[in-house]
Amino acid sequence: MGKRLSLAEKWFRQNGWKPFPFQQEAWKAVLSGESGLVNAPTGSGKTYSLLLPILERGRADEKRRGLQAIWITPIRALGKEIEQSAQRAVFGLGMDWRVETRTGDTDQKTKARQKRSMPEILITTPESLHILLSSKGYSELFRDLQAIVVDEWHELIGSKRGVQVELGLSRLRGMNPQLQIWGISATIGNMEQAIEVLHGPEKDARSIRVIRSETEKDYRIVSILPDEVETLPWAGHLGIRMLEKVIPIIEASKSTLIFTNTRSQAEIWYQRILEVAPDMAGLMAMHHGSISRELRSWVEDSLYDGHLKAVVCTSSLDLGVDFRPVETIIQIGSPKGVARFMQRAGRSGHRPGALSTIYFVPTHSLELIEAAALREAIEKRIVEERIPYVRSFDVLVQYLITLAVSEGFKPNVILPEIRSTFSFHSISDEEWNWCLDFITRGGASLSGYEDFHRVEIVDGVFLVTSRRIAMRHRMSIGTIVSDTMMRVKFVTGGYLGSIEEWFISRLKPGDVFWFAGRVLELIRVKGLDVQVRASKQKTAIVPSWQGGRMPLSAQLGAMLRKKLEDAHHGPNGEPEIDLIQPIIQLQEHRSIVPSRDQFLIEVNETREGHHVFCFPFEGRLVHEGMAALLAYRLSLFEPISFSIAMNDYGFELLSDKPIPMESALDSDIFTTKDLREDIHQSVNETEMARRRFRDIAGICGLVFSGYPGKPVKEKHLQSSSSLIFDVLAEYEPESLILQQAYQEVHDFQLEEARLRTALERISNMETVLTYPEHPSPLAFPIMVDRLSRNRLSSESLADQIKKLQAQFRS
Repeated sequence: MGKRLSLAEKWFRQNGWKPFPFQQEAWKAVLSGESGLVNAPTGSGKTYSLLLPILERGRADEKRRGLQAIWITPIRALGKEIEQSAQRAVFGLGMDWRVETRTGDTDQKTKARQKRSMPEILITTPESLHILLSSKGYSELFRDLQAIVVDEWHELIGSKRGVQVELGLSRLRGMNPQLQIWGISATIGNMEQAIEVLHGPEKDARSIRVIRSETEKDYRIVSILPDEVETLPWAGHLGIRMLEKVIPIIEASKSTLIFTNTRSQAEIWYQRILEVAPDMAGLMAMHHGSISRELRSWVEDSLYDGHLKAVVCTSSLDLGVDFRPVETIIQIGSPKGVARFMQRAGRSGHRPGALSTIYFVPTHSLELIEAAALREAIEKRIVEERIPYVRSFDVLVQYLITLAVSEGFKPNVILPEIRSTFSFHSISDEEWNWCLDFITRGGASLSGYEDFHRVEIVDGVFLVTSRRIAMRHRMSIGTIVSDTMMRVKFVTGGYLGSIEEWFISRLKPGDVFWFAGRVLELIRVKGLDVQVRASKQKTAIVPSWQGGRMPLSAQLGAMLRKKLEDAHHGPNGEPEIDLIQPIIQLQEHRSIVPSRDQFLIEVNETREGHHVFCFPFEGRLVHEGMAALLAYRLSLFEPISFSIAMNDYGFELLSDKPIPMESALDSDIFTTKDLREDIHQSVNETEMARRRFRDIAGICGLVFSGYPGKPVKEKHLQSSSSLIFDVLAEYEPESLILQQAYQEVHDFQLEEARLRTALERISNMETVLTYPEHPSPLAFPIMVDRLSRNRLSSESLADQIKKLQAQFRS
C-alpha cells in the first residue's frame, strides 16, 4: 500500500491491533479518491476504516485547513463516541487537527465559534447539517470539504431523515463534483438499494466501491428461562417476574446495558431493579431520548469511564463505535426485528473478533418462540430490508426554503441536483413548478394568506428576505415531529428532561409519577414547565410516550412461523422450544398448531360474544389493516358490528352475533382483488390522513410550533393543520402534500404493500378453521390486549386476567 499508510499501520501496532483486510482495502480506496460503502458487522472496526485514511491524507498535506470531512451520525450519543475515537487517532498520528461535534446539544457559543472557524473534522446529524446549509455564506464553510461519511446508513435510509441526507449530499456534491461520499452500514436485506439511495440512481455502479468485511460476527443468545410457563400467557408481566434471575447477571458483570423497547418500560425496570437491589443505587443509571442532555452526557461519560455498572436504556444507546467497554447486554422482551437485535447484541464484545453475548428476557411465554426464531435468523443471516422514503415533498419544501434562507437558489441549478437523488429522481416539471409556487405564494389554495408567501424571487434567485420567516424556519428544521414537549423541573431548580403534554394533562397536583429514574410529585404546571419535587411514595404512575412499540418484522414473522412448526414436532434440544411444550400441547388440544403452510382461524363463543381469531404472524400494523378489511368484507354479507383487537401474532373480531366465517371463506374473503378500494371503505382514511398531515404540515412549515419558552399548544397545532387539510381537500385536492398524506397512510400506517403480500401468501396456504370450546394459548393474549385497552373496572388488570385464566384453564 506504500509509505502513505505507514503511519496508520504503525499506530495500529502501537495499540496492539492488526488491521483487517477490509480496513486496508478501505484505506487504499479513500486515498485513491474513490467513493463507496463499508459493510461490516458491529464492532469490527468500521470507524477507523474510513477515519484513518482521511487523517492520513491530511497528514501528507499539512497545508490543508478548514473543514475537510463531515461525519454524519443518526444519534447524538454516537457522535460523541466518534469524536473521542477521532481525537485519539489525531493525537496518535501527531496531528493538530480539530475534531468537534455539532448537534442539537451543542451550545450556542460553540456553534458561533465553529462558523467563524470550522474544525477539520465535524461530526454532526442530518438536522444540524441542514441548519449549516441555512447559514449565510455556507458555500464558504464547505469550500475545502473533501469527504463525507454517513455512519449507520441502515438506520437512516428508512426515514425522512434519510431523505434529508440525500438532499444535503446533492447540494454538497453540486458544489464539488469530486467530493468523496462514503457510507458505513451493517448488513441489511436490500443492500444494493441502500447503496443506490446513498450515491444516487444515476451514479455509475461500477464507480462505487463496496467494501465488505469477510469476518462474520459471532453471537451467543442466552434466554433467561422462567421456572414454569403459563399455558394461557399474557403480555408484559413475565419480564418483571424474571427480575430475580436478571440481578445476578448484572452483579457478575463489570458493565451492562439493559435494553428495553419503550421509555415507559425503561422507567419501570430501573425502579424495580433498585427495589430488589438497593445497593445498585449510584452504580446504575437510565438513558432515553426524553432525559435531559446533561443527564444523558453524564451517563455516557460514566459508562465509558467504567464508573457505572449498569444502564437501563432504549434505542438511544443502540449504536456505538469500536472499543467501548460494555461487557454484557440484556434485552427485555422481543425487539421485534432481527437487525435491531443484532445491533444491540453487538454492543457486547464491541471490538474486532470478539463474541457478542446477549441475554434475552421474555415478557410473556410465547416470546420464548421469538427468542428461538431470532437465534436461527441470526445464524442464517436473515435481516430486514429498510424501505427508503420516496417523493417526500414536505422534506423537499423544507429544503428549498433552507436554501432560500441562506444564499438563495436558482431553479435551473438546484433541479438537476434534486433529480440526482433517489427520492426525487422521478419529479416532473409540473411537480417542480408546484413546489416553487408553494414556497412563494402557498400554492393555489393558500395564496390569499400572507403568512404562506415565504420566498421571493429577486433577479431570478429564490430568496427569503424576511428575518422573521428565516428565524422561524431555522428553528423548525428537521423531520422528527412529536407531541408538544414539557420541561420537567424541580421546584428548587434543576432540569430533568422533557415529557409529552398529553401525559401531563392527565395528572393533577399531588399525583406521583416516575421519570428519569426518580419518583416525582407534581406540584404545578407553569406554562410548559412541569414543576416537581422528589417523593418517597412507593407507588407511582409510569409515564408513557406516543411513539409506541415497533411491530414484528416480516422476516422475524416468517421465522416465527417456522419455529412454531418446529415446536409442534416436540422437544428438539433448543431450551426455549423444550420449555414451551405445555403451551404447544394445549394449543394442539384446543385447536391446532399451524404449520408454515397453514393459516389458522379460530371461531368460538364466550360470555363476551362471538369471536374470530386469525393468525397471520405479520405484526400489529398489518393485523390492524387486515382486521379492518375483514370486518368490512364480512359486513357485506349481513349488517354486523365488531370490536377489533390485535397483537403481533394475530387479530380478533368480536361481535354480539354469529360471524359467518364459513360463507366468507367460500367467497375468498382474503383476496387481494379490489384491495385499495376495500381499504378505503374499511378504515376512516380521511381521518388517518388528517392526522398524518399534521406532521407533514409541520415539516414543510405550514404550522409553527413556537419560539423557545413560548411553544404553540398541541391542540392549536392540530386545529391549524386540520383547517389547512380541509382547505386543500376542498379547493386543491391535487396538492402534492395532501396526496402525500394519503400515500403515507397506505405505505406506513396500514403497510399496504406488506398487507398485500400477506394476503397473497394466505391465498396459497391451507386455511384451517377450528372451533375451540375455550380460547387457545395463541388467542388468549389478544383477548388480554383488548381487556387492558378497554378496562373500566376498579379491579386490577392482573386480578381480572387471573379470573379469565381460571375460567378458560379447564
